[in-house]
Parts: sequence; structure tokens; C-alpha cells
Amino acid sequence: MLAAAEVRTAGRGGLAVVSRITGLARSTIIRGEDDLEAAPLPLGQVRRAGGGRKAVSEQDPLLIPELKRLIEPATLGDPERPLLGVSKSVDKLAATLTEMRHPISADTVAKELVKLGFSRQHNRKADEGSRHPDRNAQFEHINTKVVAAQAAGQPVISVDTKKKRRIGNFKNGGSDYRPKGNPCRVNVHDFEDKELGKVVPYGVYDVTANAGFVSLGITSDTAEFAVQSIRCWLERMGRERYPEATELTITADCGGSNGARMRLWKVELQKLADETGLVLHRHHYPPGTSKWNKIEHRLFCHITQNWRGRPLTDRIAVVELIGATTTKAGLKVACALDTRIHHKGIKVKDAEMATLDIIGEAFHPEWNYTINPRRP
Repeated sequence: MLAAAEVRTAGRGGLAVVSRITGLARSTIIRGEDDLEAAPLPLGQVRRAGGGRKAVSEQDPLLIPELKRLIEPATLGDPERPLLGVSKSVDKLAATLTEMRHPISADTVAKELVKLGFSRQHNRKADEGSRHPDRNAQFEHINTKVVAAQAAGQPVISVDTKKKRRIGNFKNGGSDYRPKGNPCRVNVHDFEDKELGKVVPYGVYDVTANAGFVSLGITSDTAEFAVQSIRCWLERMGRERYPEATELTITADCGGSNGARMRLWKVELQKLADETGLVLHRHHYPPGTSKWNKIEHRLFCHITQNWRGRPLTDRIAVVELIGATTTKAGLKVACALDTRIHHKGIKVKDAEMATLDIIGEAFHPEWNYTINPRRP
């Protein structure tokens, strides 16, 4: 470019003179003149477009077809496939292509995969398997009952059990801000501490008031514990918020301690109805649809975010973390520790079931039923 500038300064005949003095070919000086007329390069770029070594895909036309064949999911398990029984990492793809006489680096493989529209992706929970034919109809039925109860000023709650948690200095999923290079140190192994044990959070979500209550059990997730949690919610929050309530609508999934086929669950609900005088309307979501339960995405998800990255060192810490959960939408959560011993394996006989005052609805009575208080 310096020689080209001298040519322009010299004027007519300058090209021959500058070429003779500098020893540069005239074609090189002409390219320098083109560079002087071109726009300046972007910051950080050292070559103009088209400069540098040709891409490996241009030098080796068979490279891209072979790469496509290696990453094609439909050929997984093909005995003639060169890459068998291994992860499709860029390092292994590069090594396999090199063995097939297509030398390439792992970084170049990654770039070519992006050009082909590939990226590393996690599994997505999307296939639900078998679907009950009345699934959507049950959703509509639950929604109608809930809206009617709210219009009448009666409480509506959504209940479920959150995953059990080990108590101790164990790793808890998620991350939180801390001073750089100073992560929270936790135990290497997640073996249960026999003294601290586990906790069982059972949640009660007030759909109308956008308020939650979590009963923290220390033994097992049983139907007796589930109904005791509802009883505790009534004593601490429900009666005060709904002093004129005569009914209680409960929605939950179809399995677990509050499952539709759990006899003990119905027996304990009958005891609750007898004690409180409330008519209990029970509605179960169809099998495989627990994620539609209101408590899952209005209460439990916020609790998980609130204690992310923090080890649950003791029961009091769990109570405080759950009780400190709030959202911009106004969610408030209360939590209480239930130290009762709830035994598993309690059997309910047919004679005891016959004494219950349960009335099934016309539409799927196994999912929708009413429990009335029995007279003394």
C-alpha cells in the first residue's frame, strides 16, 4: 500500500518507476491501490473477505456427507456405521473422520455442525403416552366446580406432596450469587444422615387467596399425614380467612398419599368432615396430568427457586426458607413442622368403608365425589 501511495503521488508513469525502484511486481502494486480504495476493515479483522486458507469442506467435498452420516440418528445401531456405541462428541467425531481419511479438528467439526443446523439438546418431556378419553372433559368439570365454589365464597385448595428432602450439608440444585471463588462447601457424598433424616413437605395452596401452607413431616408421606396437613391449614389460616365456610373444594392428582384409590385418604377425610362440619368436595386430575395441578406451578416451583443452591442443614432452616417464599404476584407462604409419627401400611377394611358418607358424582365418580359430615 505504501508503494501504491507513491505511484499516485508520482502521477503518469509512476507505476513503472516505483516497480523498478522497489522491486515489486506491478500486479502487487495494483492490488495495493485496490486496498487503498477499499473501506477500512472492521475492528479486530486482519483479512479481507476471501483471504486465508480455504475451508476444509471445500478442500474435501466428501467430508460433509460423511459427517452427516455419522450424526444421523436413524443409523444408530447400524453394524456398518463407523461410530458405534459412543457419544456424538466433537472430539470423537473428529477422530472418526480422521481415521476415515478426512482429517479435521474438533473445533472445525463444531463449526460445521452449526452450519448444518445441529446443536446439543437435552431430552424434552413432551410425550405423555396413553391419554384418558375424558381427560379434557375432567379438566372442564374441575374448572366449573372451582369457579362455582369461588363465586359462592367457599374455599378452594390444591394439595400435593413435594419431593422428600435429605437434611444435612448436602448439595441442593441450582445456583446463587456468592463471592467469586468461594462456593458453598457441601458433603461429597449424599448418604442420608440417620440423626437428621428427611423431611416430607405437603403443600396446601389456597387458589382464591394465592396463599400457601406447607406442613413439614418428619416420617412418611401417608394419607393420614396429608389430611392432617389440611386440618392444620384450616386451624391456622382457613377458618380465619373463610369464617362462614360450609364447604371445602379440594383438587389433587390421582396418585400418592391423596390418590383416588386410597382408602385411608377417604377415611381420614371423613374424620375431617365430622370434626369440622364441612362438606368436602373432592376432584382428582386424570392419571398422568399432575403438572396441571395448581399447586405445582403456583407454589412448589417458587419454593424450589427460593432455596436453590442452599444446603438444607436442619429442619428449622427448611421451615424458614419455605416461609420466606414470595412472588411479585403477592404469593405468601406459611410453614409448620409436624413432629407426629405417621405410620405406613395401615389397612382399611370393607366394613369401615361402608360407614363413610361418600356420594359420587354422575361424571366419573371415582374422580369426583362429596364427603358429608356424619351425625354423631
